Amino acid sequence: MRTDVLSMILGWTLIALAIPLAASGIATAFLDNIELALIAFAVPSIISLTLGVTMLTLWTRTNTSERLRDKEAFAAVALVWPLAVLIGSLPFWLGGVFVGPFTGDATMLDIGRGAVNSWFESMSGFTTTGATVISHNMSPNCIPGPMDCINAQPRGLLLWRSITQWLGGMGIIMLGMMVLSRIIGGGMALARAELTGTSLSKLKPKLQQTALALWSLYIVLTIVEMLLLKFLGGMTLFDSVNHALTTVASGGFSTRDASIGYYDSLTIESIIIVFMFIAGVNFTLIWLFCMREFKRASKDEEFKNYLVYLIVAICAMVLALMATEISLGNSLRYSLFNVISIGTSTGYSSTDYGAWPIVTQMIFLTLMIVGACAGSTSGGLKLLRINLAFKVAMREIIRIGQPRRIDRIRMNGEVVERHQLGLIVGMLFVWIGLFAISCVLLAICMPNESFESIISVVASSLGNTGPALGEFGPSNTWAEMNSGALLITSILMWFGRLELLTAVILLHPKTWKKEEKILTERSAVALLRRIIPSKDKE
Repeated sequence: MRTDVLSMILGWTLIALAIPLAASGIATAFLDNIELALIAFAVPSIISLTLGVTMLTLWTRTNTSERLRDKEAFAAVALVWPLAVLIGSLPFWLGGVFVGPFTGDATMLDIGRGAVNSWFESMSGFTTTGATVISHNMSPNCIPGPMDCINAQPRGLLLWRSITQWLGGMGIIMLGMMVLSRIIGGGMALARAELTGTSLSKLKPKLQQTALALWSLYIVLTIVEMLLLKFLGGMTLFDSVNHALTTVASGGFSTRDASIGYYDSLTIESIIIVFMFIAGVNFTLIWLFCMREFKRASKDEEFKNYLVYLIVAICAMVLALMATEISLGNSLRYSLFNVISIGTSTGYSSTDYGAWPIVTQMIFLTLMIVGACAGSTSGGLKLLRINLAFKVAMREIIRIGQPRRIDRIRMNGEVVERHQLGLIVGMLFVWIGLFAISCVLLAICMPNESFESIISVVASSLGNTGPALGEFGPSNTWAEMNSGALLITSILMWFGRLELLTAVILLHPKTWKKEEKILTERSAVALLRRIIPSKDKE
């Protein structure tokens, strides 16, 4: 492992992270007060900037930019997230969202739990999971009673909370590629590490241009939704900005305890439904629509599956709710919003679906696991991989009766290479194994929780969905979990955001194996000649 390459990538990422931290600090000075801005954001900004400059100055070489390989790219992407999460958690801890060093009369145990809560909230933000631990018994800003705990937090810290999801939605590395591909090269290696599988399509001749195009589209969608929520939905400017940041990122952090249900507005729900749906579509496909390449975009097989998948889930949900004597209008309204929210792993809720029939809970669990399209900001296994895995299974079943038959797996008319199929099958296998192990570990940490709660929390964490089922449904936070359970679920969020294999590569011992230079026969002879004096010279 070439640690100097890791230092360069991580160093530039930390320097880049200092920019939104400083911007949030300036916003906090106007929205709240200067003292909070200095405490919550000045320190993290300085730490991020100092660490970044130190890494670039002390731990890189003059030729580091020429040494990037896929191994370093995957390791760097995996390491960027926990490092960004750690820096990003400091505003919550120092700013008093949770018990921190500046909280009066706080014990060391409470400060330690506050650090864990801050880490979890930051990880949930950057991975666009959307689960929260902000509650009356965890946040010093919340007075016991019926008050809205999330809305009671300082405006600047809520804005930072939303920004973490917006940055994580498109990916820190996708943002960094615009800089890193010019500074160190190897941008495609970083892109492959960020977007594991077959989801990356180059829209422009150069990868830096591709990243810039995707980020431009991302920013435009965010601004359009913000304006619609403000002027059509009637939201305040602050709420519209925050919900636009977290919708396009398919994150789901809201400024209210009751999420979108607080507004009880069909207009607001309709706007958010549209943008949640868009967030679940492959951004390459959205770009093709914007470029008016409708014929090429309409042939996308995954998008067709996406439409059918959501329509079937919505229809099944409507029928299940109507069977409980809920009117057709309300059944359609609740089903449309919550199915698209969970199916795209956004995680908003318009009502408490935890009390719905058991069949609806099974549908939600399936949506958490599957997710939406590859190349989107959503989480889950992705429809592309599910579709290809199904085609592989069908091919093998056919081969039982016709062993000599040769079938090639195709997607959108193009043959999918064997190594790509192997990567998808490997990811599914790792997901199943990790899911089973995580359920056991979480059951040990939370022995009093129900089977439904354990299963859904693991599925929600790996799928980066946010709200789960059972005791951790849309009407509850995850604050009742102990510190061990929060750390386990935060790691699962990290694995889910990196789509498993990138994080697994980081944990593999061979990734960190020291590279030894092996002398070839020619170099060995040259070395001996230098050591043993020649008779001619004597």
